[in-house]
Amino acid sequence: MDIKKKTPTNTITRDVKYLAEPTGNIYETVVILSKRANQISLAEKKELAKKLEDFRTDRDTMDEVFENREQIEISKYYEKLPKPDLIAITEFEDGDLYYRMAGKEEGEK
Repeated sequence: MDIKKKTPTNTITRDVKYLAEPTGNIYETVVILSKRANQISLAEKKELAKKLEDFRTDRDTMDEVFENREQIEISKYYEKLPKPDLIAITEFEDGDLYYRMAGKEEGEK
């Protein structure tokens, strides 16, 4: 995902009026952004769990967990990534996010 590289890692102030322009309703925009943030969060969680699965053993003790530097580095990398909601907002602002309203036909707005 290249979007993670150009996404800010901290929260910035946005004008709600401009954020709601594509949908015409701020509440629809919030729903779209929250659903996309949930998708991103689940994908990152699966990816992290898959990478950490390699380090899992049958008998983990606290000493073994603290000594595993590779596992700590992987966890730190994921902690430094931008938050899923910031990624979703960036995708929405850049026009990279596809959405459609369930109750509306394709030609309607």
